[in-house]
Amino acid sequence: MEPGLKLLIQLVLEFAPVIANFVEKRNEASSSITKFPQPEEIKQVIETVSNVSQSISFGREAEQEKIQQQQLAVYNHKAQLQIATYQRETALKLPEVNKIFDSWPLRLSPSQILESHSENRRTPLKIFLAPPKIKFDKYDRREEDISNMELKLAEGLRDFLNNYYSLHDPVRPTEFLAGAWDSKRFHSESSIKALYGMLKTEPILILESEASGDYLNFRIGYWGIGQDNYYYKTIAQLPLKEIVYRSAKNRALEWRSIRDELIAMGEDLEEIHILGQDNAANLEILEKEERWKAKGIDVSKLSLKYHVNRQDIENLCQVLVTCHILAASWVTDSYHLIYHDVSPLLPELLPSLLEDNLDVTTLQAIATGYKQLYQALESERDYWVPELALQLAQSLSHLSDRSLAKQQLDYSINAWLRLRQVSPQLGIHPIEEMRLAVRVEDEEYLSKLKQCFALLGDKASMTYVEELLNTIANLKARRKQESAYYLSYTLTGHSDKITSVAISSDGLTVVSGSADKTIKVWNLSTGKVIRTLTGNIGEVASVAVSSDGNFLAVGSCEHPKSNVKVWYLPTGKLIHTLLGHQKPVNCIAISPDGQILATGSNKIKIWNLQTGDRICTLWHSSVVYDAVISSDGTILASGSSDHKIRLWNPRTGDPLHTFSGHSGAVNSVAMSSDGLLLVSGSADTAVKIWHLDSGQVLHTLSGHSDEVKSVAITPDGKSILSAGADTSINMWCLQTGELLQTFSGHSAVVNSIAISPNGQFITSGSSDKTIKIWQINSDQ
Repeated sequence: MEPGLKLLIQLVLEFAPVIANFVEKRNEASSSITKFPQPEEIKQVIETVSNVSQSISFGREAEQEKIQQQQLAVYNHKAQLQIATYQRETALKLPEVNKIFDSWPLRLSPSQILESHSENRRTPLKIFLAPPKIKFDKYDRREEDISNMELKLAEGLRDFLNNYYSLHDPVRPTEFLAGAWDSKRFHSESSIKALYGMLKTEPILILESEASGDYLNFRIGYWGIGQDNYYYKTIAQLPLKEIVYRSAKNRALEWRSIRDELIAMGEDLEEIHILGQDNAANLEILEKEERWKAKGIDVSKLSLKYHVNRQDIENLCQVLVTCHILAASWVTDSYHLIYHDVSPLLPELLPSLLEDNLDVTTLQAIATGYKQLYQALESERDYWVPELALQLAQSLSHLSDRSLAKQQLDYSINAWLRLRQVSPQLGIHPIEEMRLAVRVEDEEYLSKLKQCFALLGDKASMTYVEELLNTIANLKARRKQESAYYLSYTLTGHSDKITSVAISSDGLTVVSGSADKTIKVWNLSTGKVIRTLTGNIGEVASVAVSSDGNFLAVGSCEHPKSNVKVWYLPTGKLIHTLLGHQKPVNCIAISPDGQILATGSNKIKIWNLQTGDRICTLWHSSVVYDAVISSDGTILASGSSDHKIRLWNPRTGDPLHTFSGHSGAVNSVAMSSDGLLLVSGSADTAVKIWHLDSGQVLHTLSGHSDEVKSVAITPDGKSILSAGADTSINMWCLQTGELLQTFSGHSAVVNSIAISPNGQFITSGSSDKTIKIWQINSDQ
């Protein structure tokens, strides 16, 4: 078996149980992270973990459970990371830190490594190469010192990672820090322990190899986020002498073919031998070896010395590069699988990496290793396992041995049935049993299932899946008839992203503000532009219309044009330009009685809307992203970049209360008409429903996969709308938190939503430069 295959099998057998065990320990540890003495910012993250955990216990559809499980995992990772960072900063102040640096194996300092984060939302796995120092004079009389082994290994591994696991890859990022290892000084446990002591906050893989006699010891050092210890072990011993001699023998065999052709042509034997050089010498040794083996002599006991040249060493380098690539791929796949629910890529790459050497034993070991990881994940993210196993089956389906893909398919389907609490019955096809619990949300999974069966040539199973997809098509048609709103039409005309939308109190007009430095007023019924407002306003951040429909207030986010303009909406006449903000004006709010105007930047200014006079200033300590005024005008709620919501008396400027619970910036707030509830949308992807008097979180809604940009409450007080950077709009039941409907249609971030006073229309503005009008389904 090839060295790369042996190493990969051994790595899977050793490493998969370690990772699985870590996942199990992580689940236990997540319940006790509150025991650690935390600074304020860590307490906030842990509070969020607790809130998300509580919301998961609330009854949800399967798709929401799936999203919530992922969110809980994300928050747990974030809490562990912040705690570890706090521990590291504390450790740096201890007197023992200098002793750690005595064993520091890198040319980079800890601060340089910690500052090298990419902009990727997923934390990249940092990969270090600790290369061997090998001399080949012991195999050959000439000294063939491959002093550039590190460069060749780094180049081969870098090329591979840049193609499949680059730092800028949004799915499986790695950061390869070639040349960082001070290979002349350090190897082994003391160096790994020193690295872990200083860099435990960073997921790290060390690929270490060390020459020992005729062998190369290949070791793995690894730890993930929040891991309470490191993994370090010798995975395999690579036979250096055997590898270089095999190359020399192959050269000799190639020369024998050439030699025989030259002899057949009548060329001089002595001249042929001179032309052969070390190939001819190696062929003599090889033919002796073959004769002796034929006589039953154990040639392994003989000290046969083949002549090694640069080509043999290059071949050795390629073998070592392949070994490093296989190890890096397996560990990277495992890391991104357990932290980011990303399916493994290595099975797709194996045929090209190993060419004709790929065998069933290797594939079986890999499939078994991944299954161990999936089983470990079942305890915390069981809703993700069927999909992950299906993705692995697709990766294996193009291989000659189809049984491995079939095993993963069976595992995926059985996991799906367990989640739906469907017990397999003898004599009934498992896919036919799925009919009892199939939902519209399963369409994507079933489509992939059909594709996989097609690749495997399983026509019977494909037929069952097609029947399920037909069932989903019928469910979708029924759901469409029952949907509360449908897309009526799309407004185009802005040349840049739509930042804010509002609907007039009579429900006849829509106002949109854009980064193209214009405001457009549209006829809601026809979709025609009534007028376009411009005039040195800069990029528009927010628009608001007074309840009587007479005033339009606009905030600019372009400094130094950070001002507020007020127009008389029926005629488009500018009546006020309000100055005083020194930073972009991100939000505008008008009180329901039309008397107060609130404008927010890094502070909130309160104005008399009728006269333009300033009433007071509310002093925020961070950027304000949104504000809303209660129906009786006594409370103003504001959301800011410091993750908090603050309540104020808008007439006196007195602070009333502060709500904490989000782990990201609060982008949007909305208040129920009865003044009892507050809804907030955050960069942490969550929507929260708060009791306004007590500040208690009633529900945390986890349905968006990216930050929530805008929230609104329907006029009847029964539903919430949330728009996100994931391009979707969700409608929720305010009372129960149930997801009622998802609006899909925008192709970019949905920045703003507004509801007509009669609840008949919803308008949404997006970075795709369009405004969409959604109309209530009158057939309900």
